[in-house]
Order: sequence, then structure tokens, then C-alpha cells
Amino acid sequence: MIRKPTEIRQEEIKKAVLEIIYRNGLKKLSTKNIAKEVGISEGSIFRHFGTKNDIIMSIMDDVIKDFIEPLREISLQNEHPEQRLYKHLCKTITYLKENRGITLLLFSEASYENDDEMKEKLIHIFQSQRQLVGKIVSDGIAMQLWDESVSTDSFSQLYMGIPITLNVEIALKKEDIDVQSFCKHNLDMLLKILSK
Repeated sequence: MIRKPTEIRQEEIKKAVLEIIYRNGLKKLSTKNIAKEVGISEGSIFRHFGTKNDIIMSIMDDVIKDFIEPLREISLQNEHPEQRLYKHLCKTITYLKENRGITLLLFSEASYENDDEMKEKLIHIFQSQRQLVGKIVSDGIAMQLWDESVSTDSFSQLYMGIPITLNVEIALKKEDIDVQSFCKHNLDMLLKILSK
């Protein structure tokens, strides 16, 4: 067997974790099943990650780099707020679709493990999403495009229900989601809330 570089194995292990959770739920997440999914020995996992928590923390770091940072770029663009809101929503939906199991993993592990560092990262991920969508809405209100009586805090809290609902649908139905129609449908609903 050819030995792959650590970075590649780490990515394979993290993808295996998410796939196991998506297919079989957290109860089947074990180092034995991760190793089987990747096609390596159980001991090999610990050559690439010291503990199971290290795997979870690495996945959280990936969420910040691959999800939160692109959302930040979208929210800071000079485009029309409606376009930014659409891009923000579609980036969220696309990311969750491509990383099935991520929300279940993050929320369950952070609460179950009672790990302060893990909880802090999860809070950062959650609050960043809310703040970034709130920035877009604030910009739209400042430009007098949207109703100034809409609370950006309440709106962003409501907005966070969309990815949660999507995750429930993905987990329960196990069917493919049409990202464009899902985004369009939810954008229409959000714009109705924001309209004057």
C-alpha cells in the first residue's frame, strides 16, 4: 500500500467522519468505522490526529476557512444588498450540501464533549454567520431599500433557521437538494420580510 502524505490522509479522515455521520448518524462514528471508510488501519488514524477531538477541531478550522471567510468576503462586497444576500444564502446552502453531516457533528460534539475550546469555535462560527448576514441587511436598510423597522438581530436569528431546516431535510430525506431553487425560494421569503 502506498503511503499518502499526512495532509491528504487528514482530509480523507475528515471527509469520512462527515460521510459516516450523514449515512449512519453519530452512533456509528468510531475510529474503527473511520478507518474502514478511509481504507486504513485504526492505528493509522492516530498518526494523523492525536485524538478524536483533534479531528473535530480540524473540521471546525476548515469551516472557518472554507465557509465563514468566503461569507465575510460576500458581506463586504460593494454589490447590491439583495445580490449579496442571495450569494450569502447560496454559499451557505452549497457548503452544507457538500459537507453533509457538518452541523450535526459540530453541535452534538460541542455540547456532548463539554469542551470549552470546541464551544468557543462553534460560537464563533454561529455568531459570524449572524453578524455577516446582519451587515448585509444593515446596508440595505441604510440604502433605504428595506424596512428600517426590521431588527437586524432578529432577522439574522430567523435567517439561521434556514440552514438548520436544510440540515434536517438532508438528514431525514437523504435526497438531493436543488440549490438554486432552494436559494430562490428562501430569498423570496426573506425579501418579503425586508420589504417596506
